[in-house]
Amino acid sequence: MNVVIIEDEQLAAEKLINQLQLLAPDVAVLAILESVEEAINWLAANSPPDLVFMDIQLEDGISFEIFDAVKVEAPVIFTTAYDEYAIRAFKVNSIDYLLKPIGNKELKAALAKFRSKYEDEQAFTQKVARVIEQISKKYKNRFFIKVGTRYQSVQVSDICCFYVEERNTFLRTSAGKTFDLDHSLDQLQLMVDPEQFFRISRNYLVNISCVSEAVSYSTNRLKLKLKVGFKDGLIVSRDRVSDFKRWMNK
Repeated sequence: MNVVIIEDEQLAAEKLINQLQLLAPDVAVLAILESVEEAINWLAANSPPDLVFMDIQLEDGISFEIFDAVKVEAPVIFTTAYDEYAIRAFKVNSIDYLLKPIGNKELKAALAKFRSKYEDEQAFTQKVARVIEQISKKYKNRFFIKVGTRYQSVQVSDICCFYVEERNTFLRTSAGKTFDLDHSLDQLQLMVDPEQFFRISRNYLVNISCVSEAVSYSTNRLKLKLKVGFKDGLIVSRDRVSDFKRWMNK
């Protein structure tokens, strides 16, 4: 959990960090901001943290001025030595309002309130963001390959597999043609659609449309027969067999 502490008293900030380390070891303090101006600048320039601890009275004003200047997207736990700001605090995205000196019991309860209200929602939002990123990610459609003094364009859909042999990387087309590449197999794996290509071993990345048959081989392994080339077949590494079966069964 990433947190930001907005606090102008060094001892108070250090105490809060110590309490957080004791009560929530997963907390990472991204920044300690000592003024309204510093907080505004940091929040405007950085992605929102998971949680903000915010003292109300700072050296150059009160922290509510921050909300007037910049959008505070993270939930906030206010910390203060005074209680006259409580009502105003709960008009913004406040989780709790803790009076100094902050006790471990009160801080623990505030963290529990935050986790119950926000962490599941944040986890869901992050998962959705990853799915959207995966859907919107653009993969290569073709490779422009130098052959002698000429260049040739090879459509990814026509590639049967990529493979490594004697430290060189090659592609084999569905027509049985072989071309060498400057990319490593790790790089190629990121360039092509994982719905279409699977890394069956350290040396082979195969296109699902080129797999004609898969048979049991040795103990908990598979041998693949491709539609072109590789007469002896290709072996799926033991540690990738389960993932390969799931990939083939999508």
